[in-house]
Amino acid sequence: MEQKKKTFARTEDESVVVGRNPVMELLKSDRDVEKLYIQRGEREGSVTKIFALAKQKNIVISEVDKKRLDELACGNAHQGVAAIASAVTYKTVEEIVAIAAEKNEKPLIVVCDGVEDPHNLGAIIRCADGAGAHGIIVSRRHCPVIGQTVFKSSAGAAAYVPIARVSNIASAVDQLKELGVWTYAAEADGVHYKKADFGGACAIVLGSEGNGVSRLVREKCDFTVSIPMRGHVNSLNVSTAASVLLFEAADKQRGNEAV
Repeated sequence: MEQKKKTFARTEDESVVVGRNPVMELLKSDRDVEKLYIQRGEREGSVTKIFALAKQKNIVISEVDKKRLDELACGNAHQGVAAIASAVTYKTVEEIVAIAAEKNEKPLIVVCDGVEDPHNLGAIIRCADGAGAHGIIVSRRHCPVIGQTVFKSSAGAAAYVPIARVSNIASAVDQLKELGVWTYAAEADGVHYKKADFGGACAIVLGSEGNGVSRLVREKCDFTVSIPMRGHVNSLNVSTAASVLLFEAADKQRGNEAV
């Protein structure tokens, strides 16, 4: 019997590897993996080994029905498994801080606490690049795939802005503080952003589209800053807020604070 070919398949947003052997080899490689999909009920043979290795590497695992895997595979034989290979090479939090040090600059970092819309994330990355930020920190679980939609929304900036993907945003905030970076949660009841002291090393923490910065993360941040609203809606889109705060922080860091 002719063996069906197992190969790479592509969708609009994702670089997808399908088939048990290709997925196993991907997991064994040095490439970052965004997510592993396993067909619901599949727990036999090599699928068990794939599941265990993904768990060991702290990769997000999602059990889905066969229809979803068929969509991901685009006609290729998936054998009940598919994995999304990252389009970027992730950095660590320490590496992002070190990038600023190498440039003799004060760290300017964006932390995304649950930003799940790929268009918003791409726009935030574009803002970060424009403001000269040194990197972005995202959640491993609550973050969209860094694929074509993010790249398009970032106008290509996702290829240049270092990204760290962490298991726990609250722990990442603690880590930033240990590294000498002041953390600023963007929330409605904070101090006016024009009055905030962004002159040192700083990280702007942005919350999810619906719920904002989570309670635990906010409690861990050094400061809370807000953008006053004068219209009929009570908040800005998260990427718009990122633009306002990042450029304000960049100007203050460089001594260009507006009078």
